[in-house]
Amino acid sequence: MKKKYQNAFFLFGLAVLIVMITQLPFAQVWQGLQHAGYWFFAVVILWAFLYIFNTGAWYIIIKNTSSSAKERKSPVKFWWLYKVTISGFALNYATPGGLMGGEPYRIMALAPKIGTERASSSVILYVMTHIFSHFWFWVLSSILFFVTQRVTVFMAILLSIVTAVCLLAIWFFLKGYKRGLAVSGMRLLSHIPGMHRRANRFIESHREQLDTIDKQIASLHNQNPRTFVSVVLLELTCRFCSALEVFFCLMVLYTSVNFIDCILIIAFTTLFANLLFFMPLQLGGREGGFLMSTTGLGLTSGAGIFVALIVRVRELIWTAIGLLLIKIEKRNKERNDSSQTSGQPQKP
Repeated sequence: MKKKYQNAFFLFGLAVLIVMITQLPFAQVWQGLQHAGYWFFAVVILWAFLYIFNTGAWYIIIKNTSSSAKERKSPVKFWWLYKVTISGFALNYATPGGLMGGEPYRIMALAPKIGTERASSSVILYVMTHIFSHFWFWVLSSILFFVTQRVTVFMAILLSIVTAVCLLAIWFFLKGYKRGLAVSGMRLLSHIPGMHRRANRFIESHREQLDTIDKQIASLHNQNPRTFVSVVLLELTCRFCSALEVFFCLMVLYTSVNFIDCILIIAFTTLFANLLFFMPLQLGGREGGFLMSTTGLGLTSGAGIFVALIVRVRELIWTAIGLLLIKIEKRNKERNDSSQTSGQPQKP
């Protein structure tokens, strides 16, 4: 990735991070951190492991969206991809609309190693799988709620609607996996007022590249169904393991915690927060989701506020780590470029 783009991503993320930090109630944060004690460090460290699941899913996709044995031996190292994954999520956290920041960064970071088309298809595929696993998580959590909780008429109707919408979304994504989404996505973009000419012009000038991307997207589902299932299971496992974050927080407040309740809390909270996807860092949506989900399961409102506070601080810490990794990657690249330049023989 070019130096100016790395600087742009870093400065943008840093600016938003500073704004988000200034919005925190510092006295309340300090009290919450003191109360959490070592459990807060467990929450932060947990995500170092959860990002391994995300990286593993993307790594498998990169290895399998290739048409030749030579492409499968790509120079992409797992731990380098791990750093890009963390930075990509950091930019997503800080960007209104979520995917507007992290995904372009991923493509631009990966393109010099495997080419723009493979980088684009792998990122699109990963984003599809990431969202796809969320819908499965919400469906399974709805079933889990029916099985383990006392269900009122209102909750039965609400969960039925959520399940129906998620199953419809799963069907839509399966069709996208079979046919690809690059061309159809650009055609959908052409229906937005003011984008018709630009989108059609882009489709015409990049038709071959878009078709190649669609073929690579479809190949993972059509030619490698086991690989497709393994990628989805990795992301789905990450969703369920993320409930440990809520579990650790509630361990501070209660002598015994039901892990199933933690799964339901994280499922409802992520569902509510994603309905407010346009908010940077899902500000307000995540807090409201934690508050409603904890009280809905018979816990106190204070528990919801406490969990939301700890999770918000954790997100800010990992956003800062992701931005720092962008800066480190930039310095490493500059150091490598300078060493290669100094090692070249000078012309007489």
